[in-house]
Amino acid sequence: MTEPLFTPGALGAIEIANRVLMAPLTRNRAPEGLATDLMVAYYRQRASAGLIVSEGTQISQVAQGYAWTPGIHTEAQAEAWAKVTAAVHAEGGKIVAQLWHVGRVSHPSIIGGVPPVAPSALSAGAKTFDGKGFVETALPRAMTVEDIERTFLDYGHAAQLAKQAGFDGVELHAANGYLIDQFLRDTSNTRTDDWGGSFANRARVLEGALDALIGVWGPGRVGVRISPFSNANNIGLDSDTPGLFAHVVEVLNARPLAFVHMVEGQTGGPRDWPAGALEALRDRIAAPYVANNGYDRASALAVVAEGKAAAVAFGRPFIANPDLPARLEAGAELNPLRPELLYGGGAEGYTDYPALG
Repeated sequence: MTEPLFTPGALGAIEIANRVLMAPLTRNRAPEGLATDLMVAYYRQRASAGLIVSEGTQISQVAQGYAWTPGIHTEAQAEAWAKVTAAVHAEGGKIVAQLWHVGRVSHPSIIGGVPPVAPSALSAGAKTFDGKGFVETALPRAMTVEDIERTFLDYGHAAQLAKQAGFDGVELHAANGYLIDQFLRDTSNTRTDDWGGSFANRARVLEGALDALIGVWGPGRVGVRISPFSNANNIGLDSDTPGLFAHVVEVLNARPLAFVHMVEGQTGGPRDWPAGALEALRDRIAAPYVANNGYDRASALAVVAEGKAAAVAFGRPFIANPDLPARLEAGAELNPLRPELLYGGGAEGYTDYPALG
């Protein structure tokens, strides 16, 4: 009998060949902000994933947080991404674009000399890469209402360009201490207007961004990524994480989403959360649930077989194993990752990992 992890299914309106998904993975190999021929090869190699979620792709210039990451806010960027989606589709795969606004996790040298924007003028106290080295993130400017409304337009424009580029849908990046997450948490949002204070006010940017994407893509083609228990980019846990994210789940359940993709625990780190807290959120999510963070073959097989997740998204294992679904199904050994080659560079550590056989 074939294990459920390796059987076809659907995430909303997106049909998938298996439940082994490729998580979004920043690789910093788009020096002009454009998807390259090397990126075409990289994504083509990984098209056997049930669904590829692209690396984070900025929705505007001010949304960028790191050097050499791709965008989806110009016609040229959409045309470059179209080569990637065509290659994935030619191999029978599916791919959605992860739409990204980093908020305060940036530096003026990356975004045209202007300060980053955020819900409040509070520094992330984190590091970013400006193309020359690692630099401290800059003090952001608190967004005006006009800035927020402009950002919703940017999300809608990026969603339209993603459709033009041939993606199968989009994922809203609302995790890991970036802009949407910054609005959600009281550690980074100290506003006293209609965009701060209550859970409902702090979730308004999440709602506006989702509605902009659904307005372009319609039902079942928009996913969202959240990370309730992660301190990525020094975001800090909310003073009431269970209450906040219970409200977030209500917001998500009110919309016809393709999937909800949750980072379980610390991003790329320990799978830790208060007893029962993650399960309480997961069990209330109406859309197909995509599990992520630290899964191996055995735990992925179990979570799907037990009906606790519709699919499992793998990050670093997909970097080193372009044919990860086949390797997992066969119980084959995985290639070791070369972490020193994760960010920037060329084909080495990117498209040169071998497939089985």
